[in-house]
Amino acid sequence: MTESQDPSSTSSRLEAGNVLPRGRRAAVTLGVMMGLFLAAIEQTVVATAMPTVVSSLGGLDIYSWVFSIYLLTFTVSVPVWGRLSDVHGRRNCYLISIGLFILGSALCGQAHSMAFLILFRAIQGIGGGGVFPIGFTVIGEIYSLQERARIQGLFSGVWGVASIVGPLVGGILTDLVSWRFVFYVNVPFGLLAGALIGTYLSEPARPRSSHSSPFQRVGRAAIDYRGVALFSTSVSALLLALIQAGKRGSFWEPDLMALVAISVALLFVFLRWERKADEPVLPVLLFRNPVFRACSAIGLLAGMGLFGSISFIPLFVQGVFFGSATQAGSALTPLMLGWTVLSIVSGPLLLRFSYRPLVIAGMAFFAVGFLTLTRLAPDSAYLELLPSMAVLGIGMGLSMVTMLLAVQSTVPRKLLGIATSAQLFFRTIGGAIGVAIMGSVMGHRMTASLDGTADPMLARLAANPDSIVNEAARQALSAEATAWLRDALAASLHGVFVTGLIIALLAFALSLRFPRGSPQELADRLDQPPGPPG
Repeated sequence: MTESQDPSSTSSRLEAGNVLPRGRRAAVTLGVMMGLFLAAIEQTVVATAMPTVVSSLGGLDIYSWVFSIYLLTFTVSVPVWGRLSDVHGRRNCYLISIGLFILGSALCGQAHSMAFLILFRAIQGIGGGGVFPIGFTVIGEIYSLQERARIQGLFSGVWGVASIVGPLVGGILTDLVSWRFVFYVNVPFGLLAGALIGTYLSEPARPRSSHSSPFQRVGRAAIDYRGVALFSTSVSALLLALIQAGKRGSFWEPDLMALVAISVALLFVFLRWERKADEPVLPVLLFRNPVFRACSAIGLLAGMGLFGSISFIPLFVQGVFFGSATQAGSALTPLMLGWTVLSIVSGPLLLRFSYRPLVIAGMAFFAVGFLTLTRLAPDSAYLELLPSMAVLGIGMGLSMVTMLLAVQSTVPRKLLGIATSAQLFFRTIGGAIGVAIMGSVMGHRMTASLDGTADPMLARLAANPDSIVNEAARQALSAEATAWLRDALAASLHGVFVTGLIIALLAFALSLRFPRGSPQELADRLDQPPGPPG
């Protein structure tokens, strides 16, 4: 087999592998954009509505579960969807995943308790775990690196529109109609994306290879369901321990320590299993690639900070600034706009400066954004929040697209699906853990702030702090009680922002170790697949 025929060669990793006619490729691209729009608008719309959902259904103490369960099921299903699409093709897997996302969204709109909302968010996350990675993998196959860098503005534009439309629509629907409609807004976009992909995406046959190298064996065996079960149980145990620690105000309790021990033990078993599994959910051999290794670690930490800011900023606006749902949603707009604009700019910059400078600059902006968030106080002006969010968005825009393209350009095409999925895998598992950690910090500090009062009325409020995000309940409180609850929530969220700053600084430190070299140099350097793990 010549280099031009070898799917592991440098040229095949830098050029498109599934060439469609121009018209069909445009339709598929539009379908992927609609799917990305669906996922992007979900993040901002749901975050905007959640304080109002809490005021309707209760459950401030399990606020973070609505985000964590989505991120958990999203994360666990991402590598499964990536593997399924490698084995069975992108088209059918994409249609099934987007169907599950639409079903979960519709069920969330029908939820009448926080428990059912959390359950339906889990279904939504399973579907979302396929929409993102399969969509990006399709783009990676039908466009070359140079084409992807040039058309990045189209995909960034999707995030830009979602960043403007999502929070505003979410806030308006929540204020004027019902929070339930923020889930229904996903349905039409999902149906349109599915129709376009189902109609216009055609794929070449996937022949069974007789070669026996580690890279060529991947994709022939069954899905690693044991690995999925081990990993999901491990992460679930950790998230449960973190969230319960926040509710109780203490981490050092026997049952919580037992959950952590179970999580660590299962993670160890998972890693050992992955080294010998015929079809690992996360191939260990990928970590021999320094670009993949660096992007995974940085993405994990960036996800922890990103989803923490998206989840808790609307709560700060409504619970501390006493803003409306529309204002809470608008606070996320600068983040998404900064992400969008810098994603557009990062494509041309990548071709000129390579990956490393953009990743370092992105993580530096990310850390500065969290630093400015730690300066917010109850008497701060709403407008002081917006520049901080924009700086966070600039950091994400410079780094996330850059790291995705870096990974896609330095792994063999046979592993393109799982490698792309793995980047979203690490970012979202970081988000799930980050939201749980920040929720635990908030719960612990909230408990410490509210406990110990001798005033019977304040003691009742301490047992039911949901009043602070319920405008009708808040208006019935005295000025003293309102100020007391607001200060307690502000102190709790300050701890959340400090936690985010620590995480962002760690991500910046890791970015300084990102491999050097231009896209072509890195692809050439990593052209030969590594040997099997020892």
